Amino acid sequence: MKVLVTGGAGFIGSAVVRYIIKNTKDEVLNIDKLTYAGNLESLKEVDPDSRYQFKQIDICDAEKLTQIFAEFKPEAVMHLAAESHVDRSIDGPAEFITTNIVGTYNLLEVTRKYWLGLSEQQQQQFRFHHISTDEVYGDLEGTTDLFTETTAYAPSSPYSASKASSDHLVRAWQRTYGLPTIVTNCSNNYGPYHFPEKLIPLVILNALDGKPLPIYGKGNQIRDWLFVEDHARALYKVVTEGAVGETYNIGGHNEKQNIEVVKTICKILDELKPQISNQSYETLITFVKDRPGHDLRYAIDASKIAQDLAWKPEETFETGIRKTVEWYLNNLEWCRRVQDGSYQRERLGVSA
Repeated sequence: MKVLVTGGAGFIGSAVVRYIIKNTKDEVLNIDKLTYAGNLESLKEVDPDSRYQFKQIDICDAEKLTQIFAEFKPEAVMHLAAESHVDRSIDGPAEFITTNIVGTYNLLEVTRKYWLGLSEQQQQQFRFHHISTDEVYGDLEGTTDLFTETTAYAPSSPYSASKASSDHLVRAWQRTYGLPTIVTNCSNNYGPYHFPEKLIPLVILNALDGKPLPIYGKGNQIRDWLFVEDHARALYKVVTEGAVGETYNIGGHNEKQNIEVVKTICKILDELKPQISNQSYETLITFVKDRPGHDLRYAIDASKIAQDLAWKPEETFETGIRKTVEWYLNNLEWCRRVQDGSYQRERLGVSA
């Protein structure tokens, strides 16, 4: 199968590309605008493979997209290109509207026109898989409620509102035009190659540098944590086995308060990389003013994908977070090169 992956240099996208190249015989064309969060170094191990290729393209550029579709002739699209950082969406929502809404519309239209030119058999086999977030559902008030595939949308931030909009567009293109789409909504991802501004890598790297570990409010926000490699497996299962028009929620079955997550990381670092002073890294925890509109709890009901597609996460939070901390300890050079963009410039032949 020939798979076009948008946003394949991002955190989840790169995990998907690595999974496909390392575990299947499929071909992958990765298109990515390469914003601050897109890093080609995350794909260094698959870059030499003849079944993998990369093109630096913005999904808002219809002309270039049309050319790519004509040349590559994909049999499936996995759409992960998105602006995804809530804090950034609060400070500057315009980019989120442009990429997540206008960009998704643009991709849908280019895909639809390409799909209409396929044979009837090719049309039936084609898939457009839109990867989204559980944040579109908003906040869970109770302690036992779970997001299901039929939970009403109630986004709280410019980011989640833009992703909700893109979900609606994808479903509309399926119902109105017959484009064979599938939507997945996932819980918080974590794992290797995560951009350093996100909670888990930020805490790890700040701790190693002896910097404060900032936690919003009281740190009592609850998230369901999903190991990114488990997510990549799930996404491939959906695009190859999922039913057209369906939505699948993907979760890790690991609800944790943010303060629990940070303290767990501190304990692992205390064991693996103790401070010279022998003080616990927990002494670096600092509580900061909560972000506007901060949802308290997210939790996914992933029973549908378990029943329909026989997928379940392999990692518990305890095994996954230890693997993550160990990965960062062993790959500090990756973090430096991602933050300063040096590998990216070398790969693209751009001078500093």
